[in-house]
Amino acid sequence: MSDIFLRILSFWQDLVDISEKHQLINRMGRFIEYSVVGRKLPTDADPNPKLYRMRIFAPNEVVAKSRFWYYLRQLKKAKKASGEIVGVNVIHEKKPLKVKNFAIWIKYDSRSGTHNMVKEFRALSRAEAVEAMYQDMAARHRARFRSVQILRVAEVEKKDDIRRPYIKQLLEPGLRFPLPHRNTKSKAWFAASRPSTWA
Repeated sequence: MSDIFLRILSFWQDLVDISEKHQLINRMGRFIEYSVVGRKLPTDADPNPKLYRMRIFAPNEVVAKSRFWYYLRQLKKAKKASGEIVGVNVIHEKKPLKVKNFAIWIKYDSRSGTHNMVKEFRALSRAEAVEAMYQDMAARHRARFRSVQILRVAEVEKKDDIRRPYIKQLLEPGLRFPLPHRNTKSKAWFAASRPSTWA
């Protein structure tokens, strides 16, 4: 009896592990904005080391910590072995139902060199704008996630400050979209020809 119980228990444990893996894979697609705070470990020479805070866009907390140490190693000569993470917090959008214009300053490594770039996006949050930026960079420049470094993300509030025409065209006051496929409701029960919904 105990052998059967242990087999059933191990079977359910395997199912739970598989579902957790699927959830992790699903979470890898969406980006979340994290505030990561870390520092070097205290030593006799420096008992109170400086705290460093970064805004990191990553699919999960593990990747956010990894990117934090990647940048801190380059900027402040601090690595994970001789440092510690003080806190990791998720930054939520203040107005998640309002469509906003975002400008993103990036630096990315191509096959020929390193380039600086500014891109503009319309999105509901900073995280969605960053996600659209990564998709755009992958489509236009074959840039991987590891090749793109985000320098700054800012909301563009004034219409005159927007530079890209593909964003400007959506800010016209009399903006209208055509409705090419109208589903007309026929009053007659029977018709000699099939109704067309194309205008």
